[in-house]
Amino acid sequence: MSLITHPLVAGLVSAAQAAGQAILPYFRAGEEIAADAKSDGSPVTDADRAAEAVIIAALAVLDPATPVVAEEAMSAGGAPARVGRRFWCVDPLDGTRQFVAGLPDFAVCIGLVEDEYPVLGVLHLPADGRVVVGGAGEVWQMAPDLRRLTPRPWPVAPVAVGSRSARPGSRTARWLAERGIADLRGMGSAWKFAELASGAADIYYRPGETSEWDTAAGQAVLEAVGGRVVDLSGARLRYGKEGFRNTGFLACTGDAPITL
Repeated sequence: MSLITHPLVAGLVSAAQAAGQAILPYFRAGEEIAADAKSDGSPVTDADRAAEAVIIAALAVLDPATPVVAEEAMSAGGAPARVGRRFWCVDPLDGTRQFVAGLPDFAVCIGLVEDEYPVLGVLHLPADGRVVVGGAGEVWQMAPDLRRLTPRPWPVAPVAVGSRSARPGSRTARWLAERGIADLRGMGSAWKFAELASGAADIYYRPGETSEWDTAAGQAVLEAVGGRVVDLSGARLRYGKEGFRNTGFLACTGDAPITL
């Protein structure tokens, strides 16, 4: 069975797109958007909450027996009593800081974790309509057109993607420069994983902490085309950890000659 005929995929793509449609009425390109501060100081908006409600409702229909770990519910103290070996990991609006600043590179992320590792992921960019789904050794762009994605061979001049704060002189930029990588392109959200899976970029190094919902869908996408996502000890990034927190990580294409 091809990934795009998997019984869950059509519903997941529809859920991600519906979440995107819930977000867009709040988005004003180039304009600041009102946000509240969560207990950790990170921003949250009504768009985050609206998108999460859409996704949780959709998953309750698509896969009612599987618990959901979702960012805003977690922030509000709504962690599942237990997640077991299989759970959904959801970031309804990844890149909220970019969203608040009126920048378009925010994403909807839905990942399925089984036995500590992500096996299926959907990434959606509401601002331009793109949807990517990955798992079972395949990655497909589902919208605006249907096409299979593959990474490119490691190039002579590799391209790195990183957060918008990863400017020249930053810890990320220095780490990359030590490995001969000078082209660092800043962008928000987990869509960076899709850039690697599609051949638009080659490496993504993140030295700081993230949450599991920031990476689950992207890891599923990148690993489905043979890429690697490892923590800073070099071990494959795993899920269901205490507090659902990640340390830093490295994501790269499978043939990347990079060591930590």
